Amino acid sequence: MNAMAKADGDARKIELAPGQAMPALPASLSPVAAPQPKKRRSPRLVLMLALPLLLAAGGGYVWVTGGRYQETDNANLQQAVVTIAAQVTGRVVETHVVDNGLVKAGDVLFVVDPQPSKIALEQADAALAAARIAVEQLRANYSQAIAQQHMAANEVTFMQAEYDRQKDLSAKGISSRALLDEAQRNIAKAQDQQQAAREAVTGALAALGGKADLETDSHPSVMAAQAARDKAAYDLAQTTVRAPADGMISQASSFKLGELVSENTPLFSLVETDEAWVEANFKETQLTNMKPGQTAEIELDTYPGRPIKATVEAIGAGTGAEFSLLPAQNATGNWVKVTQRIPVRLKVDPTTDLALRTGMSADVTVDTGAARGLPHFAALPESLAGLFGTASAAE
Repeated sequence: MNAMAKADGDARKIELAPGQAMPALPASLSPVAAPQPKKRRSPRLVLMLALPLLLAAGGGYVWVTGGRYQETDNANLQQAVVTIAAQVTGRVVETHVVDNGLVKAGDVLFVVDPQPSKIALEQADAALAAARIAVEQLRANYSQAIAQQHMAANEVTFMQAEYDRQKDLSAKGISSRALLDEAQRNIAKAQDQQQAAREAVTGALAALGGKADLETDSHPSVMAAQAARDKAAYDLAQTTVRAPADGMISQASSFKLGELVSENTPLFSLVETDEAWVEANFKETQLTNMKPGQTAEIELDTYPGRPIKATVEAIGAGTGAEFSLLPAQNATGNWVKVTQRIPVRLKVDPTTDLALRTGMSADVTVDTGAARGLPHFAALPESLAGLFGTASAAE
């Protein structure tokens, strides 16, 4: 430190003559040049260039490989709803109906008073028995008509012989003309009776349906009585109303014991739980590669995060606008093109353990199996995965 101060003092004492150059300083006293900093590339510039490229590449890949899965949130779960009504008129004498209660197919829902139907069935049984007796009487009448016809034929034969005998006697002058006229009148009468007997046989046969050996239960009158009896038995059976399928009773809060019900009047509803489907309305542009049989996933708003497997069952025959009450008329000059929606029916996997209710909102995703862009782009991730898997196996 002292040496540097001394040298500084000596330098200050140096006096230069006019025109004399400054003597060089010792090397130990020469100033040291500052090192120049190295130029570095700004990371911001790299990010500004790389980020748009990555975004463009990623967006392009997503667009090319996208379009395989078609989604819509315009969908609702559907279940068959059966209207329950009585087939006979009467008063409810027994009921097992509970609003929102579960029932099995064949369970008794309610019973209408069966007494009037039982009386009608007994009357039908009596009418059937009477019809069978009447047929037996017709068969007896036919047999009697046949016998009368034979008697009439024998009478004609006898009267013909009597007429011939009187005619011979009259020709010989032994018998009078009066006896011959009487014999002639008798034969005419016998012939008329024979004709009447033939008509009686024809009528008796027609009463038997044209067949003398017709079975009693095959006669039209007996068949009509049998049909009436079957109708009465059917009405009696319909007094007991049973569940047509497994399901849940709905809108039955006002149905009570003792209620007077009328024939074919809706009483309440049964929502079938055996089968459920989803009615999804896709845009027409989403149906390019959609076909029946493709797999799908359904997520109900009631059960978020719990997807249900489904299968495309059918694609609607037309857009919703075509089947509306007042279809749009596009022949005017102010027509605006609007993307239409077409209903797609998806069958829900029946093995699901979720409690399904008709009308639930759902999100639907259908796997069409076809990407939007080139096929080899869509298969690129699987190819790379296979390649890396082969390399790992080789190592």
